[in-house]
Amino acid sequence: MKIFLASDHAGFELKEKVKRFLKVNNFEVEDCGALNYNKDDDYPDFISKAAINVSKNPGSFGIVFGGSGQAEMMVANKIKGIRCGLFYGKASPIGAVDIIGRISDDPYEIVRLTRDHNNANILSIAARFVTEEEAIKATKLWLGTQFPADARHVRRIKKIKELET
Repeated sequence: MKIFLASDHAGFELKEKVKRFLKVNNFEVEDCGALNYNKDDDYPDFISKAAINVSKNPGSFGIVFGGSGQAEMMVANKIKGIRCGLFYGKASPIGAVDIIGRISDDPYEIVRLTRDHNNANILSIAARFVTEEEAIKATKLWLGTQFPADARHVRRIKKIKELET
């Protein structure tokens, strides 16, 4: 499984830590930048490169990092074929039901849902809101969650694809 990574200056340090984790665990990793810390860099330059690579390489995934992860998610979702979800830390669902019907207060439930319901191919991580341990836990969970291809989710994803211009 190939993983494309990208970050701006705000996500650079966390990206480097997750990259080390992925490499130690034998994932094929391509870093699309930033390749060094530059407080004046612009996230669209790097995030778009990762998203384009994911869109051109079926079966690959991307993980992008920024301060809030919001803008990075927005950039990635501009690329045809990309479905990028966001993990920003300890926001637990209120009275939510997890993917097997249990009441959940697990802050990582959103990570599972991006794969289980949306077949997300990129995960945006909010570097200013999560620790290294949380980012690695989210990464492991996200990469380990398979899309079950339930008919309702396949139908909804098809409708998203039909909206792409």
